[in-house]
Amino acid sequence: MEESLREKLDRVEERLSRALARCGRSRGEVTLLAVTKVFPYQAIEAAYALGLREFGENYVREFEAKHPHVKSLPGARFHLIGHLQSNKTRRAGELFDVIETVDSAKLARRLNEGPRRLDVMIEVKLSPEGSKSGAAPMELPALIEAVRGCSNLRLTGLMTMPPWSEDPEESRPYFRRLRELAASHGLTGLSMGMSHDFEAAIEEGSTCIRVGTALFGRRPKPEAA
Repeated sequence: MEESLREKLDRVEERLSRALARCGRSRGEVTLLAVTKVFPYQAIEAAYALGLREFGENYVREFEAKHPHVKSLPGARFHLIGHLQSNKTRRAGELFDVIETVDSAKLARRLNEGPRRLDVMIEVKLSPEGSKSGAAPMELPALIEAVRGCSNLRLTGLMTMPPWSEDPEESRPYFRRLRELAASHGLTGLSMGMSHDFEAAIEEGSTCIRVGTALFGRRPKPEAA
């Protein structure tokens, strides 16, 4: 019999607790971001009913269709964790509470012109993979200064996505590097770690793990957005 969402959440929380215990951290230090991309709005409602309040989506257009159904959930916050095209910044600023993928001063300025104050993170590209987005580490000082100069944006930290590997230890050096970069710039928020490797991310200081598959199962192929 397939596990229920409650059972999957319990299993994730067990893994999370063990990882936190190994490094002497508390549960309140880590946000569990439920990644609901490609799943219907009912998945958000079901997770919300189990106590989750932070949700991650990859595509502006996809979440635009879900938003009317979930916008009134008290205390729910929605994070954009996919690459943001500059021509979608205004709509993204209307739909999301957190943009985790700011990677240029131009994008920051466009978000700053929107109607709402936003929490943002800077996505850092630590992998040589061409498919990965993000600012290069050497670009961080200027980009951090630019974001901090935007009155409608609150910079909370850094985000990264390492190359895919079934071995979570392959991700650890990327998580460690992000932590070092954040510390060198006086930032504390670290969005890193997914279903298969979040234990290593927590041990390296993650404050936000992005968990989708471990909660909702394998995703169908997404439509273009």
